[in-house]
Amino acid sequence: MSDPYASRPAVHEQTVDGFGAVRVLPLDPAADAPLLHRWVSEERAVYWGMNGLTEQQVHEIYAHMDTLDTHHAYLVVKDGDPAALLQTYEPEADRVGECYPVEPGDIGMHLLLAPPRPGGTRPGWTAGLAGAVATYVLLVLDRRRVVVDPDVANEKAIARFLRQGFTAGPQVVLPEIDLPDVYLPQKRAQLAFLTREVAFGG
Repeated sequence: MSDPYASRPAVHEQTVDGFGAVRVLPLDPAADAPLLHRWVSEERAVYWGMNGLTEQQVHEIYAHMDTLDTHHAYLVVKDGDPAALLQTYEPEADRVGECYPVEPGDIGMHLLLAPPRPGGTRPGWTAGLAGAVATYVLLVLDRRRVVVDPDVANEKAIARFLRQGFTAGPQVVLPEIDLPDVYLPQKRAQLAFLTREVAFGG
């Protein structure tokens, strides 16, 4: 079967041993909105904060993000299949920067894994994707540390980050943001950090 994403330029390509070929593509808000709307509308994605939005609203959110220099969105593709939504941001330009001492070389990250196929199992899926994403964020973008801020109630995500080598930081309250182009409710978050030294040994 042909790869529908083959013609889209990637910011990172990597073959992960025992997993497959991973490509990180800049998000196309219009083309990717139907897929992302399906993902973010599922109950499993409730902590992503987009449950109940229309496809047009999802499109508008990512079209707005595409105009920013500090926040970026990517579609992660594995062997031609959409595998995850990755967002990166500069912590000092985000509400999380109000909640911890930002250090030079920090980068923020959100990662939403694609839903599994019905009845399917994905051994090694998270680890394979996480390795490729960490390579892009820490090595390709040349950053020293990744910060994540999952909701404190999202125990699965927190456990997943800790298994990947993240160190738990403080629990914080991210302030509400109410602007014409974006609304984010207050969120109690568990910060966690992954340094380049821990991820790659130097």
